[in-house]
Amino acid sequence: MGRPHRSPAGPLLRFGRSLGELSLMKATSAVDALGALAQEHRLALFRLLVQAGDKGMAAGAIAEALGVPNSSLSFHLAQLRNAGLILQERQHRSLIYRANYPAMNALVAYLMENCCGEGECAPSAACETPVQERKSA
Repeated sequence: MGRPHRSPAGPLLRFGRSLGELSLMKATSAVDALGALAQEHRLALFRLLVQAGDKGMAAGAIAEALGVPNSSLSFHLAQLRNAGLILQERQHRSLIYRANYPAMNALVAYLMENCCGEGECAPSAACETPVQERKSA
């Protein structure tokens, strides 16, 4: 596994490119992303940022909305950032967090990559519709 570094086009990743640049997400990146989401507060946090759209949310507003102490929130934000699922930007004295839509879409695309194998998809499967890059919530 390669050393982490920052891609000019996206978040910190082990593979040298942002998740949005990858046509097929590597299994290790998928495990990292799913692992970061496999906790109740982090999943709620990620869903909140998806709903917030491109404007994102300040850390204080996130803590208030979720009822999570700032110390816990910092840990959860770091976990999601390290997995490449959220982005952080400083605006004056505030840190603004946003969902990383290309990373989210790459994860969903990876999970659906071999949808239904050679057979026909079940009615509830979303295989027929390709995942499109989301611009806003």
